[in-house]
Amino acid sequence: MTVVEMMEPPAVPLQTEPPGKIRPVLLEPDLPDQTFRTSRPDIVGPDVPDKPFPIQLSGPVQHGFGRGSKDLGCPTANLPDESLPPMIAAAQTGVYYGYAQLTPPEGTSPTLPVPDTCVLPMVMSFGWNPFYKNERMTVEIHLLHEFASDFYGYNMKSVVLGYIRPELQYTSREALIEDIEFDKKVALKSLARPGYEMYMTDPFFTAQQL
Repeated sequence: MTVVEMMEPPAVPLQTEPPGKIRPVLLEPDLPDQTFRTSRPDIVGPDVPDKPFPIQLSGPVQHGFGRGSKDLGCPTANLPDESLPPMIAAAQTGVYYGYAQLTPPEGTSPTLPVPDTCVLPMVMSFGWNPFYKNERMTVEIHLLHEFASDFYGYNMKSVVLGYIRPELQYTSREALIEDIEFDKKVALKSLARPGYEMYMTDPFFTAQQL
């Protein structure tokens, strides 16, 4: 398989306003043309994460817009506005990949089984979600794992390791879903390299008590 490396986005701040601020006037993102849709690589990034990665995020999982599961078949965990500054300071909006872990709130007993609280691969949307015309910047993380129940209120730690693609405007929900499914495949293949797998045991994550 030929690996095509996708260029990382420039590491420049996106905004100087506090996280969660109402969206400023921005140019509309590009529409995905047929060339983009048919020429996407299935592995992105160098063999080891390069600057600005890794980027660490953490915060309690919050209720989001409720459309990930319902509209897109891709349930996401939303992090609070206070979790955004590390991404805002280092990266452009877009779709990213890495690892994440759920832990129960301090002082509480876990309600999820152990496999659900392991370090798991993830794909993450960071930005404005132009298809839905969000008014606030968000971080929405999809864990590539089947959960038996929801985990609102759990704490999430995430290590962002690479960039997949920019945010795009879509003319149909079907096209967006198709690209989301491809994003998941890209994330899994990109993470299946020793330089990325090593982050599953990063000290940032909580050691499992088996």
